[in-house]
Amino acid sequence: MTEVAFHFNAPEKVAYASRLLRKAYLKGARLLVLAEPRHAAALDRLLWTMAAVEFVPHCLDTASPGMRASSPILITSADPPTDCTADVLLNLTDGMPVDYHRFERVIEVVTPDEPDRLRARARWRQYKSAGLEPQRHDLKLSA
Repeated sequence: MTEVAFHFNAPEKVAYASRLLRKAYLKGARLLVLAEPRHAAALDRLLWTMAAVEFVPHCLDTASPGMRASSPILITSADPPTDCTADVLLNLTDGMPVDYHRFERVIEVVTPDEPDRLRARARWRQYKSAGLEPQRHDLKLSA
């Protein structure tokens, strides 16, 4: 069964996602990042400009099929590709991810912005109605 975790109070989605992706990559995870187009482009730029010792290999969904298959992190603004082999889905969008149940884990990143929190609450309810028990990680409390 898919594990769902909400990371609340992320100061900024893209910056938080880049740190989260680096941690997950270092642990050997394969990830699919579902992001709004502006967030996808910003995340791609940020990951390419990190210090050399912090490099996180990744690609956008526009990369060649071979590159997508070999990359540990795929960033997309579309529905998850059916050939995706990721273990973890990182959702940076406002909506409920399609086919989230294909992944072992789903991570939802939520900022303190009230509209973002309201959309996250709606997704929380959707996961609950699907029989899942989302976990809550409040970044303010862990800081």
